[in-house]
Amino acid sequence: MRPLVVGAALLAALSSFSFAAGDPALGRKVASKCQACHGVDGQSKNPEAPHISGQVERYIVKALKRYQSGERSDPMMSMIVKQLKDEDIANVAAYYSSIKVTVERPQ
Repeated sequence: MRPLVVGAALLAALSSFSFAAGDPALGRKVASKCQACHGVDGQSKNPEAPHISGQVERYIVKALKRYQSGERSDPMMSMIVKQLKDEDIANVAAYYSSIKVTVERPQ
């Protein structure tokens, strides 16, 4: 019986961040708020903002939720994500993760 209790507690801890796949088409509309810093295609021209296209969808969701909760801190990000609903976050994460990124390597 004890392994069952431990397993249930572990499952509850691992699911602290719920994840629902978003809609990339809807996310593209939400992403208009992100473009000033992260670029139209998620490839930032701003050295202070990271590239976000091609990132793993779950990572983007977790990062945005951490900005919302205050666990991560950045004045601009905190201000922007406070305006987003969970559905918006899922959609924008789906959009940026759907952008294929290719890296040209010097020969």
